[in-house]
Formats: sequence, structure tokens, C-alpha cells
Amino acid sequence: MLRCIDLAKNGLGSTYPNPLVGSVVVYNNKIIGEGWHQKAGEAHAEVKAINSVKDKSLLSKSTIYVNLEPCSHWGKTPPCADLIVKMKIKNVVIGTVDFNDKVYGKGILHLQKNGCNVKVGVLEKECRDLNKRFFTFHQKNRPYIILKWAETKDGFIFQERNNKNKEPIWISNVYSLKLVHKWRTEEQAILVGTNTAINDNPKLNARNYFGKSPIRVIIDRGLKIPKDFNLYDGELETIIFTEKDKSSEIKKLIFQKIDFSKNVVKQICDVLYEKDIQSIIIEGGTKTLQSFIDENIWDEARVFVGDSIFETGLKSPDLDGEIVKEVFILNDKLTFFKN
Repeated sequence: MLRCIDLAKNGLGSTYPNPLVGSVVVYNNKIIGEGWHQKAGEAHAEVKAINSVKDKSLLSKSTIYVNLEPCSHWGKTPPCADLIVKMKIKNVVIGTVDFNDKVYGKGILHLQKNGCNVKVGVLEKECRDLNKRFFTFHQKNRPYIILKWAETKDGFIFQERNNKNKEPIWISNVYSLKLVHKWRTEEQAILVGTNTAINDNPKLNARNYFGKSPIRVIIDRGLKIPKDFNLYDGELETIIFTEKDKSSEIKKLIFQKIDFSKNVVKQICDVLYEKDIQSIIIEGGTKTLQSFIDENIWDEARVFVGDSIFETGLKSPDLDGEIVKEVFILNDKLTFFKN
């Protein structure tokens, strides 16, 4: 099962809206086939694992392991449970059930009805954590939310810049920046507020790492962001939440009207859920980050503390979460929190 989890991680960032799944086929305590789901619309992990077995006659005497309950419904690909039955694999070991309503328990029941010995719950905690984005989306009807920011040693997230130097002042080092861009390839979307967009003119892409850039999500109530800024370049899918009625002539750009007199965070989550966005990084600024914290709508936080001191500026968000781990990237301290 640990091998299934390791294989599944290879798909992080590329399988949305599907979950991360790895599978291995074992005969006489030896792995004879393995695979993972690589991209939505392509073969599932169980299919890859079964197809990789050179001697198919061994399948009926083998055990197939998979970190998530095999599907029993038709989507873009045939049901994996049908293939397991067809190939006469009698022993099936599953990490956790699939909480998607289309699957939930149906795959296990189909296997059992067709004579398979099914064991469920092996490394269940680890398997559920692997698909925390997928499960959060289907159980809470919202994306998995990651808060991320960098702050100085004295607790500031931003310092006012003079007219001569309008470039962003980096708090964390270049290695931390590269890691952040890696994270961007792993999540479906990234969000910033109006002030961050105006102050930093960010691209919000993954230019410093290989992989797919996330969908850009912007809160701009009064549409104050200049139209010649990077967020209007049409290069990436971009959603702008505003109170104004506005249509877009720019490709990949959507203006999404919401009511700013009501719960903005809840409305944003509802829209992202409707658009099948399973995960999002909230990158700033303080007001935007704090709004998610105050509504208690967040799942984890990743906070860098750099080696600099500002003395004045915009204070970092006030977060109360459980520390999961702390690491150092040269002089940057990175702390992971969970809600």
C-alpha cells in the first residue's frame, strides 16, 4: 500500500478533477505490475497496473492493491471494478473508500458480489491524507484551501515602497520562491486580493518550475486593477470576483459577480465548487488571508519567516493552528499548520 501511495503522488497536479490513485499487483509476495492515474480521461491506476503484468495467467492467483476504492461506473473510461472481475483477480486490498457519491461503496459491493475477497482500510489514514483535496471537495462542497505567506522576523508581510523602487521586496530567499512555484503546479487555483494585485503586479504562474500553472482567482470588488497588468494578459484562465456587471473580451478571463455585502469567502468557495476547482492557494494579502481565517474556512497554512526586519508596514495575518512541522530553507523558516 505504501508503494500505491508513492505511485499515486506522481499524479499530483495533473489528475484534477480525479483523485490520486496508485495500484500494484502482487504474486507470491512480489510486485509483478504497477501503475498510477496520470491524467483525467486517461487509464486509471488499476488498468495501468493490470496491463503492465507480462504474464496475465498469474492474475487469477494474485492480489491487487489500490489506495482508493475502484470505480464501478462509466466516466471517460470503463469501470475498474469490472476489469478486476474480468481478469479473475480474487483478492483486492483497498486503502480507503471513495466518498464521491458516484462510487461510495458501490465498487466494493460490485467486487464482493462477483466473488472477490475485499479488504478495506489498510493504511487508511495515509490514503485519506493523500487525497485530502478530493475528499474535502466532495465532503465539504468546497476546495481544499491552503494559506501561504512570507513574513519578516518582526511579523510584517508588506512594506510601503517609494516612487523610485516599486518592485516587490522579497522576504524569503530564491530557494523558497522555487518551492512556492512548485506548489503552484500542484494546486488547481491561486487567489490574491486587490491590494496585492496592484502593489505587486503578479503573474501568479509557475514560471520558476516545470508543470501546469494554476487558475488565477482575483478579488477586485471595484475593478481597480489596471487593465495593462499581468493578470489581464490572457495567458492563463483567470476569474475576477467583482460587484460589477462586466463581460470580458479577453480570452480565458471571466468576471464573476458576487454580493460583497454578504459572506464573500463563502460565495467564492461556492463558485469554485461549481467550477470543479478542488484546491486553491490563498497568497495574500493580509486582509484576504485573514478573511478566510476569520471564517474558519481553511485547511492548512504554509508560513515562511525570512531573515529580514521591516520595523513598519503591514502586519502578517493572525493565525491559530496546529503546527505540523517546521523546516529551514537556508535562513528561511517554513512552518506548516493544519486547521
